[in-house]
Amino acid sequence: MKKKKVSGKSEIIGWREMVSLPNYGISKMAAKIDTGARTSALHAVDQRIFEKDHQIWVRFIIPIPSRRRGLHIEAPVVDERDIKNTGGVPERRLVIRTALVLGRHRWNIDVSLANREKMEFDLILGRTAIRDRGMLVHPGRSFLLGDPAPPNLSDGE
Repeated sequence: MKKKKVSGKSEIIGWREMVSLPNYGISKMAAKIDTGARTSALHAVDQRIFEKDHQIWVRFIIPIPSRRRGLHIEAPVVDERDIKNTGGVPERRLVIRTALVLGRHRWNIDVSLANREKMEFDLILGRTAIRDRGMLVHPGRSFLLGDPAPPNLSDGE
């Protein structure tokens, strides 16, 4: 895998940040930056696998308090792997790829789908999502980058 070189000054982000998932119409969502987690995780319920154009896809719901029925999403599955849950027990999870906007930055991340209803954050950004992005996490600060930039103002990747 080709490593992206970090040049210049590192950007400091908080342990919590506002992000957007523009592929799914989510313009603002609080995310926990978790350097102890390798893989990112998104709260997703009612996951159902199906085939579309000779590829495995997943249909799921992202519960949104302001939407009575939540967001109904379909996405191609890029992987299926064992990921340790918060209790350290491996769970088999589906992994999808989506665009993420953090501050003025935009890039694609792999995110596992998990039921996180008992957790405070619907999205965890693991260390592979922010690796090689020139970002340092300040464990005592939150929301340093402000709201995510609109799609036309964010970096393309």
